[in-house]
Amino acid sequence: MTATALIRLTLTDFRAYARAELALDGRPVFLVGPNGAGKTNLLEAISLFTPGRGLRGSSLAEVGRRLPGEAMGRAWAVSATVSAAGEETPIGTGVEQAGATRRTVRIAGETVPPGRLADHLRQVWLTPAQDRLFLEGAAERRRFFDRLVFAAIPRHAAHAQAYERAQRERMRLLTDQGQPPDPAWLSALEARLAEAGALVAEARATTLAALQAEIDSRGERPFPQARLALTGEWEQMAAAGAEIADIEARLARALAEARPRDAAAGRALTGPHRGDLSVIHAEKDRPAAECSTGEQKALILNLVLAQAARLARADSSPSPILLLDEVSAHLDARRRTALFDEIEALSLQAFLTGADDHLFEGLGGRAQGFRVEGAALTALS
Repeated sequence: MTATALIRLTLTDFRAYARAELALDGRPVFLVGPNGAGKTNLLEAISLFTPGRGLRGSSLAEVGRRLPGEAMGRAWAVSATVSAAGEETPIGTGVEQAGATRRTVRIAGETVPPGRLADHLRQVWLTPAQDRLFLEGAAERRRFFDRLVFAAIPRHAAHAQAYERAQRERMRLLTDQGQPPDPAWLSALEARLAEAGALVAEARATTLAALQAEIDSRGERPFPQARLALTGEWEQMAAAGAEIADIEARLARALAEARPRDAAAGRALTGPHRGDLSVIHAEKDRPAAECSTGEQKALILNLVLAQAARLARADSSPSPILLLDEVSAHLDARRRTALFDEIEALSLQAFLTGADDHLFEGLGGRAQGFRVEGAALTALS
């Protein structure tokens, strides 16, 4: 049994599933079936045991099952039992009415804020949507990296949300054509923005340093090594050892000075929302964007595995659960075996999907397998 694992999973009116139940024993799980069978839906359901909108970023209405002719998705629910340190805890989330704008989260029968889920589960995922991570804009890389930060520092999500809220309010004031913005209110918003922004920058810098150290220690594995950097001014200040109070004060001054420029541009041109994640293929000394598609995918996977490895050693936190959607298909046999061996060595529960059984031959008796077809699940012997 892994340190933290789902041992039961139930979906009700979720995506294509009217009802689905999985009895799990804590080992890694692989899901096999044709495209469109519902494999990723299961991973998405698990990903909703974290704050936020899950690995697809879908709205609450989108995930509810909808039959032809139905105007909106139905009320839905996902529940599970989490086993950790010899204790079992029931958790669940869903909406009680179709069209609800907020989901309910319950832990051990008690209704709690979604942020409490991080006390019981931490997740790291990799999906086909991230295959073009190094070719997309900086916003996609920030989102990817912030998920890694959040898995290690759960409060990071709240700080990022506070930053985004304050930024939206500030821009509304600056771009309101009806009346000049109130300087006092702007200063108050910029103080909130600077406080949250400094915390975001510090969490990113701390995570990047720990992640780079982990990657550097993984040289014997058959995945390409990466050199990581954060290009943002505020993250670089944090990485250089600046105090949070100093970052906050400098960011507040920069925001105040940038008011005319930001108002003219219609967007904020300074702050942690402008930074980027730089990834260099260490052996080739080339930016990831210039590497082959296979090398890019292997680089991303190594980042995810490195984060999972360091979280697995954290005694004070739940060990992570890995969600790897269609990852095995992009690896050669040597790297697939290395991936499976690492998951087992770290005692992690991982959920992997793929279209063909042969992709998971290296797991042997080390995992549970299920065939997924037509939103129906069949255990594989």
